[in-house]
Amino acid sequence: MIEETAGHAESAEGGAEPSSGLSVRAMNVLKELAVELIGDTPPKVGWVPPERLLRKLTARHLATARNCGPQTMVEIIEWARSHGVLIEPPHHAGKSLSQIWRDLIERASTGKLTKGEITEALEKSIRRKSARIPVAFQIVLLKLLSSSYDQWPSP
Repeated sequence: MIEETAGHAESAEGGAEPSSGLSVRAMNVLKELAVELIGDTPPKVGWVPPERLLRKLTARHLATARNCGPQTMVEIIEWARSHGVLIEPPHHAGKSLSQIWRDLIERASTGKLTKGEITEALEKSIRRKSARIPVAFQIVLLKLLSSSYDQWPSP
């Protein structure tokens, strides 16, 4: 049996799991993503996320993973960084939906809006089950969808 003690995994025998400092929640998120991204089924104990998993991992995977909230996402990103793998944090990390919509409207008005930013904002809105999308942003989406955008602006 595994219990969470001070944010780190411990086995029923009292010994710390070789998780290199990851919390039980972060380990569980990475185990689920290992199955999805690299086809590995990690053991219940004694598993350390392999580098090939970290190299495939993106902030989008973490943002949509079950049980991976903002704190767990930051923990995994920092842990990966300490192991030489850079996972770019999301564009709108730590911002409320209303702040995100304001930023997107402003970036759209200057022509600097990217597909990734739109996708990330809509995913966050869906995860939060928000039914509110500002009219100004709806207009931006309508213009994008009704135009012949073969290429999106680069970030």
